[in-house]
Amino acid sequence: MADKKVKHRGLGRGLSALMSDVAIDPAFTSRGADLNVPIERVFANPNQPRRDFDQADLDDLTASIRRNGILQPLIVRKIGSEQYEIVAGERRWRAAQLAQLHEIPVLVRDYDDTEVLEVAIIENIQRADLNAVEEAAGFRQLMDGFGHTQEKLAEALGKSRSHIANLLRLLTLPADVQAMVRQGKLSAGHARALIPYGDPLELAKIVVRDGLSVRATEALVKRKMQGAESPAKPAKAVVEKDADTKAIEGDLSAGLGMKVTISHAAGTETGKLTVTYKTLDELDSLCGLLSRV
Repeated sequence: MADKKVKHRGLGRGLSALMSDVAIDPAFTSRGADLNVPIERVFANPNQPRRDFDQADLDDLTASIRRNGILQPLIVRKIGSEQYEIVAGERRWRAAQLAQLHEIPVLVRDYDDTEVLEVAIIENIQRADLNAVEEAAGFRQLMDGFGHTQEKLAEALGKSRSHIANLLRLLTLPADVQAMVRQGKLSAGHARALIPYGDPLELAKIVVRDGLSVRATEALVKRKMQGAESPAKPAKAVVEKDADTKAIEGDLSAGLGMKVTISHAAGTETGKLTVTYKTLDELDSLCGLLSRV
């Protein structure tokens, strides 16, 4: 069969357009492939963002391929004389090897290096079988490497902005704690609860050892943080706020929909303004307002 190539659609068409290239269509079968390629001529992408492939899931896919073949072609690009590099579909390629297939169906795309990485990340996120840290790393790569914002990712992926923001916070944890999430020892909820504590690894070991629930983990973090606080200082005399300050607090609170407190140092021009949010959605809204200032 002759080589049929589709020119790459490029970043100019937007994130949603690239996502459509790797969208899983149940009605699309290997009969729509451009080519059937000898499996030994297909190679993994060395820059594949995914590193962990669950063996049980791979075994299930291998059994399915033995029964039904590969139902959805791999997306590849040509890298040499009749040699191809995987853009999307490495799990199917690995399972096809285990199933001892001689040929695999492929769709050939003319992607450049940047688009290969972006499509590989998108495919992994779309398949929804990543652990929370892998998913967060995928979001971070799309944002840092390709200029996508949390809002655009949320819209294109059909997820809330708070979901993406929460996952990105996991990347602030030490590598050892992230590894526990990758290995399934900690859930994303456990990991998020550990973020505020100064030594998350210390508490992560306790959580794993004792099999604590997310709520118990949150309580543990709260106790540890309260115990780490310095001894209370003598209370300062309460200074009554003037009417103007109270009016400004009221106006700001009404405008933001969140409690605003102003602490003005008497006799100076300095002070502190505190905005209290009750949910992460409120925090995201506040960030959005500040970003437009």
